[in-house]
Amino acid sequence: MGTEDEDDVARRRFDVADTAPLLLDERGVVASWTRDAERLLGYPAAEAVGRNLAALLTHADAGRVGDVLARCREDGGWAGLLSARRRDGRPVPVMARVTSAHEPGGPARWLALLNEMSDAPGWNMSRSVLEQMVGDSPIGIAIVNTDLRFVWSNAALARFGGGPPEHRLGLRLADVQPGLDSASIEAQMRRVLESGEPVIGYELVGRVQAAPHRETAHMLSFTRLEDERGGPMGVYYTVVDMTERHRARQRLALLDRAGRRIGRSLDITRTAQELADVAVPDFADVVTVDLFEPVLRGAEPAPARATGGPDDSVTLRRAGRRRAGDPDTTADADRSGGPAGVTAVVHPAVVYPAGSPPARCLAEGQPWRAARLDPNSLREARGPGDPQDLSNPQAPGEPWDPDDPRGTGSPRNPVAPGGPQDLSNPQDPGGPREPGEPREPGGPGGPRDTGGPRDHGDLRDHGDLRDTGDPQEPNGPREPGGAGAGGWGAVLPVGAGPTSVLIVPVRARGTVLGATTFLRHDPREPFDEDDLALAEDLVSRAAVCVDNARRYTRERDAALVLQRNLLPRRLPAQDAVEVAADYRPADELTGLGGDWYDLIPLSGARVALVVGEVPGHGIDAAAAMGRVRTAVRTLAALDLPPAEILAHLDDLVTRMDEEDEEENEEADDNDGARVAADARPRSDGRRVAGSACVYVVYDPVDGSCVMAAAGHPAPAVVLPDGTVDFVDLPRGPALGVGGPPFESAELVLPEGSTLALHTDGLLADGERGAPDTSRERLRQALEQPAAALDLRCRTVIDTLVPARPYDDVALLMARTRRLPAGQVADWELPADPAAVAEARKTASRRLAEWGLTELSFTTELVVSELVTNAIRYATGPIRLRLIRERTLFCAVFDGGATAPHLRHPRATDEGGRGLLLVSQVTQRWGTRFLPEGKVIWAEQSLTDAGA
Repeated sequence: MGTEDEDDVARRRFDVADTAPLLLDERGVVASWTRDAERLLGYPAAEAVGRNLAALLTHADAGRVGDVLARCREDGGWAGLLSARRRDGRPVPVMARVTSAHEPGGPARWLALLNEMSDAPGWNMSRSVLEQMVGDSPIGIAIVNTDLRFVWSNAALARFGGGPPEHRLGLRLADVQPGLDSASIEAQMRRVLESGEPVIGYELVGRVQAAPHRETAHMLSFTRLEDERGGPMGVYYTVVDMTERHRARQRLALLDRAGRRIGRSLDITRTAQELADVAVPDFADVVTVDLFEPVLRGAEPAPARATGGPDDSVTLRRAGRRRAGDPDTTADADRSGGPAGVTAVVHPAVVYPAGSPPARCLAEGQPWRAARLDPNSLREARGPGDPQDLSNPQAPGEPWDPDDPRGTGSPRNPVAPGGPQDLSNPQDPGGPREPGEPREPGGPGGPRDTGGPRDHGDLRDHGDLRDTGDPQEPNGPREPGGAGAGGWGAVLPVGAGPTSVLIVPVRARGTVLGATTFLRHDPREPFDEDDLALAEDLVSRAAVCVDNARRYTRERDAALVLQRNLLPRRLPAQDAVEVAADYRPADELTGLGGDWYDLIPLSGARVALVVGEVPGHGIDAAAAMGRVRTAVRTLAALDLPPAEILAHLDDLVTRMDEEDEEENEEADDNDGARVAADARPRSDGRRVAGSACVYVVYDPVDGSCVMAAAGHPAPAVVLPDGTVDFVDLPRGPALGVGGPPFESAELVLPEGSTLALHTDGLLADGERGAPDTSRERLRQALEQPAAALDLRCRTVIDTLVPARPYDDVALLMARTRRLPAGQVADWELPADPAAVAEARKTASRRLAEWGLTELSFTTELVVSELVTNAIRYATGPIRLRLIRERTLFCAVFDGGATAPHLRHPRATDEGGRGLLLVSQVTQRWGTRFLPEGKVIWAEQSLTDAGA
């Protein structure tokens, strides 16, 4: 061992209580032996006494004994490290200190103190050093006896309250910390005392004496202390403050819960309520969510003004509110399977006057915080012109200055970055001032920058945060509760103590949508900077969901308007068929699709029944459907046969598709700047090629029915006896894709038969929605009896269509009628000019029978002109027909193939005025071609005649 090591050991303090002493004579022979020495080296006293010290050391250190004794004689002692040898031969490193034990007049003796290094790591840690370590440790440490009473504690434990260590002696934990769950802690101590097993990392949440208004978290560890016989002496435990870690976990848990619960639907009101439900009661006692009225309608909100005029108040609508103890409405809605669409809810109006904290938050887009305010002042009725301070009784008449740092105008941390100023202190940060003394502009009490969040220890005035509670408000009812903070007093529990307020604007994508108010009442700790950051994060997440719901509401309303305009709002009244229709879109969010149905009145009391679909779903498909449906209605006015209608429609669809392709090519050729300005992905949903359509014409005079299909399933027919059959109609190619000509089918339907026209979506079956080609499911659904046609239509849809359709579904059902024989009159006329007069007389007599004598003059004129044209220009038989339905229909059939043309003759022309006169005296007229000739017809309104 070197000199430096010996000096280092000599300087270290040595705890005798941990050593094995033995007595040596002047030659280094063991003269006395102890039990501790026997424990350390294993030799009994009989074997050890009389041995030289060198015999108890390893061979390497045995030769050093002489030098050690010489040093002892010279210096009076020695200290160093030796390697002893146990009785079993195993080496034992020891720390040795040899000191004189001479007796006056007696022989020289040396006391050797040996301390095993492996059993006493840090041998230099004397009892005083260890006491200094545990006494000055930043971790709270305490020892209790078997009665769980304090026998020792360090100073760090006093930081949690309960007094200094000497005051704890003899007390139990419940006497020192009544705010903690002492029963559970003492249960852990008893468990350790009984089992001897330590308890590590026991977490406890409660309120300690040092912070009675703040919930704190601690981690405790318990270890049993034992005597030399292994019996329990008490419990040694440590306390570590983990409040910040606990609060961080709570914040993460709250944000995780918010991410899972907020925005589960696209309903604005429900999303706002979800925000309130998530924050109560863990974060706040009361939460209100107020939104601008346009937001609830899906529109962009108008920006709030930050002016201070008396007429610049801001009116919001209360979309969500939750108070501790209220039921969780969103959870109830989830369990009940409520719809995800827009909820019909009355939103009370809440008025925030100009200059009030909520109004300023809305205008500036920054949060605002008040540490404490008196809720009783919020419940006092106050008018907008009475800005008396309700929270400070010492300033009853002082007006509320928005720029006063004690009021609502100071920024966060007005004094130093360390924390918010205690604004309940009557001393301004700029120093004391006399009552009424004005503040220096720009000084500590003057106007400040309003760019940051507002933070206030006390609210100087809340009287102009009012809610009128007027049930006659033209925009809807107001939130009850009278004046004060937009109804805050109404939502606070009765008897609540001083309340902390946090207002965070609901802001998404640069637009302020409303404001969220968080309230905490005594004894909970007030909101701090961490709470403000958490609230901003919470509200910002909810704001995105609210804005998504707002955009969805706007788009859905626009889509519904588009769908209502594209589909017939009400099928036109007529006497040919009784109709019922139903439509189910696959895109349930927008309610838009590419399927449609229509009923088009034609001449001669006939009707056209149309059902079709275009490829795709959503708004693009709906727009394409609108174009095709408009084309069908336009072509129907030509009164052509169904196959010809589809042929013309096929040409139009092909032309539409070619025009869309040209537009897409032009868009691809645009320069980069223009593409970047409107960089939207182009959709093929507007393509109309591949559309399908079935066109049916029914004549109630004779029950004839002519139909043609383009890539569409044939209609089903339910006969009066209930049997179901499917028309043998060639499907034909889809529109715009080319193929063979369209073919038609003609049949005569008994009165009371029901035609069922449907799209492919009604036949979808299986997980992938593959069409049921056998149509057996449709047959079974149509065979089910129903009291009314509309009920039967809904029953078929509900039976065949799942809750979430694979494809858009349109179903049009028409029950045929026949016109009574008394409403139809037919006459065969010879091709003789003398027959014109007889035709006029015959028609006039029939009008008299029908009670329409007021139409006789006009009808005679129409019959005269139409019959004269047929005799003069046509060939073959001539037939005159009158039909009394909702209009008076007059038609002349002939064998000619030429269509008459309306002329505008000059004053000197002798002829050409016949059709001009007909067009002037009738409601409408036209020409329809038949295989055997043509029909020229005209209609007169019966309503005008009755008037």
